Amino acid sequence: MAPVQARICKGCWQQLHIPVPLRGPASVPFRAFGIRPSRMNPNTCTFCELMFTRIMKARKIPVDVSVLFADLRGYTALSQSLTPDAVSALLDAFYDECATAIWDYDGLLNKTIGDSVMAIFGFPIQLPNHAESAVRAAREIQRRCEARRKTLLAENGGLEGSELGVGIGIDAGTASFGEFGRAHRDLTAIGPVVNTAARAQAAAGTGEILVTGTVCERAGQDLVRGEGRDYHLKGIETPVQLFAA
Repeated sequence: MAPVQARICKGCWQQLHIPVPLRGPASVPFRAFGIRPSRMNPNTCTFCELMFTRIMKARKIPVDVSVLFADLRGYTALSQSLTPDAVSALLDAFYDECATAIWDYDGLLNKTIGDSVMAIFGFPIQLPNHAESAVRAAREIQRRCEARRKTLLAENGGLEGSELGVGIGIDAGTASFGEFGRAHRDLTAIGPVVNTAARAQAAAGTGEILVTGTVCERAGQDLVRGEGRDYHLKGIETPVQLFAA
């Protein structure tokens, strides 16, 4: 079972040891001052989000994180045959299920990119084992999306016979986090760990989670099954060993 959402802001507690209520009657006075759950992660608050953004504008910092990419398989083909409303509902369902799973495991939903999402675990909320949290979140994404797929199939006959599902890739390591770009500034992580996670996602089949050896080592054998296979990933010269989780 996934962890319940925090009742106090984990960012304020970790960094300042101040218990800022996020939910329940105690949170009402804070909401009057605009302090409420953050859209990036509802286990943190808008005060953390504001301070976090200001820090990232000033400098880019190296962080040890796990990066997860999830892609909705079959979406492009379905978008050619479904009505605009049905396509919009499908994408909304995918985003909602991914967000819930990511936030349940204290990940940061960093980006939504077309029919894909990018999440970061281990920053700004510090996690004892962010690789394990990322893998558990990935499994929850698959579970939730499969359950939603069955509901959508029952509601929309146009989905019958489609390859609708989710492919996920995860890598862990040091990334640079900050605001990048000039004309358009983007608060995100960059580096080989991000690129490898994205390529692992592209290699994953529908319903599959592929993780790197680093994630396998950190998350433990209880979460990552079997032996790794070498994959030739686009843009990476040497083969990368990936494991099914």
